[in-house]
Amino acid sequence: MKHAWLRSTTVMLLVGLIFLLSYCRRKMKIVYPETKTTDQIDDYHGTRVTDPYRWLEDDASEETKAWVEAQNAVTFDYLERIPERRKIEKRLTELWNYERHGLPEKKNGKIFFTKNDGLQNQSVLCMRDSLEGDTRVLLDPNTFSEDGTVALVASDFSENARYLMYGTASGGSDWREFFLRDIRTGDDLEDHLRWIKFSGAAWSKDSKGFYYSRYPQPEEGKLLLQQNKNMKIYYHRVGTRQSLDKLIYEDPGHPDRMFFSQVSHDGRYLIITVMEGTDERNRVFYMRIGKNKTGRVIRLLNRFDAGYGYVDNDGSLFYFLTNLDAPNWRLVAIDIENPGRTAWRNIIPEGDDVLSSVRVVNDQLIAVTMHDAHHRIRIYQKDGNWVRDITLPALGTVEGISGDKYDREMFFGFNSFAYPATQFRYDFVSGETTAFAVPSVGFDPQAFETQQVFYPSKDGTRIPMFISFKKGIELNGMNPVYLTGYGGFNVSVTPYFSVMNLMWMEMGGVFALANLRGGGEYGTDWYKLGRLDKKQNVFDDFIAAAETLIAEGYTSKSKLAIGGASNGGLLVAACMVQRPDLFAAVLSDVGVLDMLRYHLFTIGWAWASDYGRSDDPGQFKTLFAYSPLHNLREGLAYPATLITTADHDDRVVPAHSFKFAATLQSVHAGESPVLIRVETRAGHGSGKPTQMQIEEVSDRLAFLVENLDMRY
Repeated sequence: MKHAWLRSTTVMLLVGLIFLLSYCRRKMKIVYPETKTTDQIDDYHGTRVTDPYRWLEDDASEETKAWVEAQNAVTFDYLERIPERRKIEKRLTELWNYERHGLPEKKNGKIFFTKNDGLQNQSVLCMRDSLEGDTRVLLDPNTFSEDGTVALVASDFSENARYLMYGTASGGSDWREFFLRDIRTGDDLEDHLRWIKFSGAAWSKDSKGFYYSRYPQPEEGKLLLQQNKNMKIYYHRVGTRQSLDKLIYEDPGHPDRMFFSQVSHDGRYLIITVMEGTDERNRVFYMRIGKNKTGRVIRLLNRFDAGYGYVDNDGSLFYFLTNLDAPNWRLVAIDIENPGRTAWRNIIPEGDDVLSSVRVVNDQLIAVTMHDAHHRIRIYQKDGNWVRDITLPALGTVEGISGDKYDREMFFGFNSFAYPATQFRYDFVSGETTAFAVPSVGFDPQAFETQQVFYPSKDGTRIPMFISFKKGIELNGMNPVYLTGYGGFNVSVTPYFSVMNLMWMEMGGVFALANLRGGGEYGTDWYKLGRLDKKQNVFDDFIAAAETLIAEGYTSKSKLAIGGASNGGLLVAACMVQRPDLFAAVLSDVGVLDMLRYHLFTIGWAWASDYGRSDDPGQFKTLFAYSPLHNLREGLAYPATLITTADHDDRVVPAHSFKFAATLQSVHAGESPVLIRVETRAGHGSGKPTQMQIEEVSDRLAFLVENLDMRY
């Protein structure tokens, strides 16, 4: 009896000690690295703005590198001491380890697609000689580098399926290098092209070469910081040096313009889409190509009054997707021999749903439409008569359609919150849809459910939100919730499959996705309500989403986390700064956080159509009012914050995150951690190796478990 009492007492003491240690660990004060300040002050139209961490903009300096190393040491020490961290990574690895395929593409009877066995750092490019043929490897990006940080970011096939142009990116940079491979032999040619961003290859119909866009070579030492301007179109002939490439088009009088090429199906025209940054409006030029053609560029749509997307042509009759006088978009036909607007023909008129994309396959119009932020596929004849709808597996997202103009089959990708990305084949003759490849992920999709709710924003606007979770949760206000969104650049955020989100729901968390103004979910008007001087609407929409989740009993302030990337990183940081009392944890990934200087680096200037610029007095006031970096306040307690960025991010340069982290650490008056995690040999996100993704997601989930007081 005495020994039993002793054992019981010992157990109680041990439990108490474990609890005490856990409590102490969770309340342990973090000692942040010291960050020096300078007396940098800028005058913006009479407003003096301090920028004490300006020196962190030079991410190549030894001083900045030392700061990053010191910050990472603190961050990783904190994350590694979270008991659940290893268990999370183990389960994440199990979930991630499933075979998955990319969208198949058919060229000259051959089928090309990417495939990942599960945990390969980079997906492998494969091919079949026919639909039922054996699969063989054409290109394995895992051989590009030992650490998997050199990725395949572009692949375009010649019309005769003889050549593959493949583009690589190193360390996550947007810079691409192009190479050529002979598909028959599997050998690379000597062709090597550089100084390319945002461009693929538009092959000529004779398969002798391709059109592409590139920038001038950047100055020495400024590869990841220098502004990207003066894009030009070139033609590269197979088997020649890049120095011999023929300049096709440039516009030195407008250095901000960007040019993208397409070759028409009949091979007679080069279509040039002219963009000014991320502005939804654009211009469209064309050039006749082939024998006995002058090559003169003709400015077909040059008013810069709307968005125009080339779809196809039948001789001189060109089909364009446009939002001119149609906020939900429409398909029009323009005869380039008689291009006056009074002669345009409406093929698919504007409807209640957004017309997201149109492609011609089987000589029919394959339209993807968007209804309340989820997709449908509709088939039309060339005259606009509706033929049929293709039944989709669930409420979700169509990710790409592939097929040639006269093919009798097409492929499309589909996914949703609990539906892993699956590639389907549609047979136009039989009308049947079959899976090209079925992923097998280690979870039960029937264990989860998704709701779509609508809630009022601050001004009464009706906003949609998807809420996904494990069946059977109790709305007791105590569920951990991860809320995300984007709200910018006319980007529509529709249901998508994510291993991180799946595991979050497995752990008992609720995943919520708010479709904010500034996106394209309800067309151009919806987008315009969230840009420039109306950007605050986006933050109001997101804050209202959080308040709705609390009011409806899904969660409480102490259990609510928010996260987003890029423009979404700006979103969550701005909302945190405006309402620090509303959230328990914040994950800001590669965010645009310094709204006064974002336009000075790499491609940042291109975002002015959404944000505006601080050198404009009126736009400065708007930017200064919500810029996360400039609205942090001394002495406030902010939520637990994990800022993530990468040293090779040359889209949203890491200085945004560096300066924001340094400022937040200096003003934060609470006990919640403020950490920055800087990935090396990575960029904005594209091409990130699988193992690196698993480690990063494990850290994010562990951070949430720790700061939402979860147990896993």
